[in-house]
Amino acid sequence: MSPVNSSELLDRVRRLADAGPRVLIGITGAPAAGKSTLAEWLVGALTADGIAAVWVPMDGFHLADAALDLLGRRDRKGALDTFDGHGYLALLRRLRAETGTTVYAPAFERVLEQPIANSIAVRPDARVVVTEGNYLLADPEPWPAVRRELTEVWYSQVEDRLRIGRLVARHVRFGKTPDAAAAWAETVDEPNARLIASTRDRADLVIDFDALGIEPDRRESRP
Repeated sequence: MSPVNSSELLDRVRRLADAGPRVLIGITGAPAAGKSTLAEWLVGALTADGIAAVWVPMDGFHLADAALDLLGRRDRKGALDTFDGHGYLALLRRLRAETGTTVYAPAFERVLEQPIANSIAVRPDARVVVTEGNYLLADPEPWPAVRRELTEVWYSQVEDRLRIGRLVARHVRFGKTPDAAAAWAETVDEPNARLIASTRDRADLVIDFDALGIEPDRRESRP
């Protein structure tokens, strides 16, 4: 694991932003590995440094519950085939190519557990787009094409015991009973986590999230 600190992460992105066109940084990792918190911190720190940055989560491409019901996949929401990967790829390509106009991206509302279309404005002055999600380094199409659109992909890692505890607590906060939360984490989230872990070595950078000292976002608005 790379012993990178938060200042080094900022310097890394500054150098990329200085070197060429709009930068797309991807952050991946297992559920509750700190991806959203890291993305939000990175965008905030870059913005404070005068670099226009925006956070565009992959979770805006969750299939809506109505679509998952039709497909019979709602009981494993969050798995690889419950996302619109091709829609996400199309957005990344627009973000790379359409730097002279505002591009609108979907968000994901954790309270509703639904994607919300056209919620995030990526304006022409955005030099850095930070996107995070579970499957940025996955094998099936279109995910290898997704990876090619990203300037770098970082893998955020947390010790499993801590990560699973945070994951169960998140599920409870958003309405599941403790037993149901633990069962969902074990039967739905952890198979996904194992798939994601198998892609770790493909990342440009592996980050020990807890070593960064970034306080987790207690709102947990995204998975």
